[in-house]
Amino acid sequence: MYKYVDAQGRVSFTNIPVATHFRYYQAEPGESKQPNIGVGDLIKHYAKMYRIDNNLVRAVVRAESNFDARAISPRGAIGLMQLHPQTIADLAVVDPFNPSENISGGTRYLRQMLNRFNGDMDLALAAYNSGPATVERYRGIPPYPETQEYVEKVKYYLKLYRQGGL
Repeated sequence: MYKYVDAQGRVSFTNIPVATHFRYYQAEPGESKQPNIGVGDLIKHYAKMYRIDNNLVRAVVRAESNFDARAISPRGAIGLMQLHPQTIADLAVVDPFNPSENISGGTRYLRQMLNRFNGDMDLALAAYNSGPATVERYRGIPPYPETQEYVEKVKYYLKLYRQGGL
């Protein structure tokens, strides 16, 4: 459960926070305890499952959330791989704050983008960031500084991870 107290002292609770001001409060009644599996192991597992270099998935997680499972962007993207609400729904992710579900969904979505753009990593990363329709409309990386910087940032982290850094 997540909790928010506004300026007037009104308390709000939710099981899926939709804004950055909600903070983790407590587990929901009856919620089962999952074994503590590290994010690195989850990345390796899902990268293998979806046939993606695990260093690429690590680089995306680093660029998207800097490994913060509770991250919420100003645009409403959630979790480690910063899944947008529509992507969460499309991928049937139940709890985007759950690292396993988020990494599974994000890695599956990245695989979809790689497939859609015939393995072109730059276009797949641009689509991950700005949406596949935008990449198709511009027939390449869109002329948005945020998307262009995102692609370069992920590639930079990928290079460092492949060299054994970070």
